[in-house]
Amino acid sequence: MPKKYDDSWFVPPKGVRNAAERGLKNRRKYGRGGLSNKQASEQGIGSGVQRAVNLKNGSKVSPQTIKRMKSFFARHERNKDSRKPDGTPGAGKIAWDLWGGNAGKRWAESVDRKMKRADEQAKKK
Repeated sequence: MPKKYDDSWFVPPKGVRNAAERGLKNRRKYGRGGLSNKQASEQGIGSGVQRAVNLKNGSKVSPQTIKRMKSFFARHERNKDSRKPDGTPGAGKIAWDLWGGNAGKRWAESVDRKMKRADEQAKKK
């Protein structure tokens, strides 16, 4: 972790942990949303399930993960409220929650802004 960043920025807040836990429960219950480690590996990308486990556990994430989260939310926002005809959450909603849900989006954007400010300050020195 670069010294210009505060370690506390990278610890998922409670809302992010709760959304990830909800996503994991719904993935088990409905059998959809997010990629397993095996599926993600086959596609050469990160696993939403592994991301959710890390977030739920409050594990510190890296600056690269914050950037991946920000990119995920930008690509998938249109699916965040997806529902099946029976009213249960769709795969997009479950995947959104696996990555921390709306709280995760706000947190990733906030940390990204802090990193950019710290990077700018470091350039001035």
